[in-house]
Amino acid sequence: MKLLKPLLSFFSLSALAAGCAHANMPKSQILLADLNTPYGVQVTIVSDKTSYNNQPYLINDDLYFTHEVITNNQSQTDIAHYNLTTREITNLTNTPVSEYSPTLMPNKTSLSAIVVEADSKQKLWQYPLDTQSAPSRIFDWIEPVGYHAWGIKNDLVMFILGQPHTLQYTSVDAAKGEIAASDISRTLIYNHNAAMFLFSYTKNDKHILASFNPQNKQVSDLLRIPTQVQDFILKDDKTIAYAIKNRVYQRKLDGSNEISQWLDLSTYCETNITRMSYNNDKLAFVCDVTQ
Repeated sequence: MKLLKPLLSFFSLSALAAGCAHANMPKSQILLADLNTPYGVQVTIVSDKTSYNNQPYLINDDLYFTHEVITNNQSQTDIAHYNLTTREITNLTNTPVSEYSPTLMPNKTSLSAIVVEADSKQKLWQYPLDTQSAPSRIFDWIEPVGYHAWGIKNDLVMFILGQPHTLQYTSVDAAKGEIAASDISRTLIYNHNAAMFLFSYTKNDKHILASFNPQNKQVSDLLRIPTQVQDFILKDDKTIAYAIKNRVYQRKLDGSNEISQWLDLSTYCETNITRMSYNNDKLAFVCDVTQ
């Protein structure tokens, strides 16, 4: 386990003035907004901005994310952990292959992640949080996996790359994906209160937010969202939020057309917010770094 250099200061212009290292991936930075402080919204820098830092996953006092490691001008990604209390960043995987999309598994003792294996196949693996146990592949035959989200019964949906990309549902025991929808986008979320998965897809040239019910395997269209929105979060079980440029908007899942601005993060991100994760009044967000 490797300790990375923590970025402890609150957001400042001087903290953003670091030089850029050579990298093969687009540069992006992760920041953390505490939305409930006596002083209003406070934003902390989590990662550097000289490499690719993306796919944040917030849970309690932990933030996991995909972090680019550059060695001899060669780029790969590892899973990093940011402790919200100590503000230390630890490299959890530190392997010769690339890992993406850290997600807490239903057992709460392991993270799952997409691994680009030595033969370039993308498969789903699990990494025990105690770091003493060896990681292992979850599915031998299901690939190429792009993104995933867990339910509560060791079941999950996966974004399977292809022409077109498909939403596939399975469980650890079944280990065989069932296609639920096609032409899907990258965000997959499990709504615990509604016991349904949320995703978006293209239907009749429209960008639709939909739900997938794992009990009856039915897909239900909920509402239209802007075509440029690839990433969204659950603010609560009845409200989604998504970013357009550097502002975050919220909308109810009841099908109403009312949309309101939730957060203006232009002070902290001058470009585009591309990913977000929300938990306990804290919002981790990814800001593109302009070349």
